[in-house]
Amino acid sequence: MTNMNNITLNASIAYEKYSKLSTETRAQFLDTIANNIEALGDELLNTANKETHLPMPRLQGERGRTCFQLRMFASMLRKGDYLEASIDTAIPDKTPPKPDIRQMLHPVGPVVVFGASNFPFAYSTAGGDTASALAAGCPVIVKAHPAHLQTSTLVAAAIQKAIETNQIPEHTFQHVTDTDFSAGKALVQDDHIAAVGFTGSRIGGRALYDYASTRKNPIPVFSEMGSVNPVVLLEDALVNNSESIAKNYAGSITLGMGQFCTNPGILIGVKSAALTLFSTQLANELKTVVVAPMLHEGIQSAYFKNSNHALAQTGVTCLTDNTPTSSSAFPVLTTVDGVTFLSNTHLAEEVFGPYSILVQCEDTEQLIQVWKSIQGQISTTIMGTDKDFEKNENLLALSINIAGRILLNGVPTGVEVCDSMVHGGPYPATTDSRFTAVGVKAVRRWLRPISFQNWPNHLLPIFLQNKNEKSIWRTINGEFTKSDVNA
Repeated sequence: MTNMNNITLNASIAYEKYSKLSTETRAQFLDTIANNIEALGDELLNTANKETHLPMPRLQGERGRTCFQLRMFASMLRKGDYLEASIDTAIPDKTPPKPDIRQMLHPVGPVVVFGASNFPFAYSTAGGDTASALAAGCPVIVKAHPAHLQTSTLVAAAIQKAIETNQIPEHTFQHVTDTDFSAGKALVQDDHIAAVGFTGSRIGGRALYDYASTRKNPIPVFSEMGSVNPVVLLEDALVNNSESIAKNYAGSITLGMGQFCTNPGILIGVKSAALTLFSTQLANELKTVVVAPMLHEGIQSAYFKNSNHALAQTGVTCLTDNTPTSSSAFPVLTTVDGVTFLSNTHLAEEVFGPYSILVQCEDTEQLIQVWKSIQGQISTTIMGTDKDFEKNENLLALSINIAGRILLNGVPTGVEVCDSMVHGGPYPATTDSRFTAVGVKAVRRWLRPISFQNWPNHLLPIFLQNKNEKSIWRTINGEFTKSDVNA
């Protein structure tokens, strides 16, 4: 196994220099990484296609998203507002005298990022965790996912090339390809590491969280650990739109062969003729889906095992014709009544792949019981009309406690990269629901606030000095402004 202590020590040394670079230098660095990834052209796409079985259109889109994220964080750096600069000037004649206090966010230190299996670009080597940490001023050590090592190595080389081009401190980025689980544990438990980013299974994410919490100096672990993304189906919506809802949800359940953490794994409705018709229509739509290979043998094997375990539960009925085999990821729609679902916690567990279970409840009260019984989620959706919402106003308020992203009349798959996106949620969807893994605000995971009290102006960080050289938004004595401080 690679000597992790040398790697983390080098990252710590790099932090002392990299964290002091100007925001413009870091922005240029991120822009160059994006340019270098694009310059890899078909070589990168072909390599990822061979390693993951993902189709070219999906890979092209994901590469575009990855480069967009890098440039988004570069733009954020140039604006400077992400630092949340705040200034409270002194009042000497106050009793007691009020000191001059100024605050801004500062990078936490070296970050370990674990590449995701299902996103070889956007959640891996140069994905959102890496991009946001580098933007924050934190060196990054990427633990490459074994499912796409060649792809990860190509992207890592693009980052290293950007380091050389922009004269970024050596070891600001390091790439670890060890496939042994002990390598990840060693990285997380090393004293030089300040934070961890992970996207993957609940078992893996929780293990990293526990490793970090038992350290002499515990550190934050931002694990995104999957979700079943429950969907509430209200009656009037089904009466008026069951066919189109079935088509949309068949597409969502099977998008990327169900290999998204936003896959709608649980559907909930009250028993009715409309719900019965919908279940038939959804099952028929799923039967027409052309089965494609899953990302790698490990995911295929887990889907086969977990779907069959779910199908074997008492009271579960399969509505689709084919069930998964060790080599074919057939889509599955099952159904169960509300009482059975509530009495068997196995039915609420994620089956990673094109699988969904429809819970048929006796009434709205039981629907709410089922919905609330499903632990913290990345997203939850309500399908309803104005008539439905008038009859069920309480559902909107309840949804806030269930997930980080709440959708009305849509599908949860497809996560827009924008300032307002929350990709996170209450445990066990993530280990810290206060943060998002997508969008500009993802950078907050790698920053901590620091107050500077009674510092002479010339010694302050440039963003807190009296003259607003960078013309960023700051809070001065409670007022949000771009003005200078009145010296």
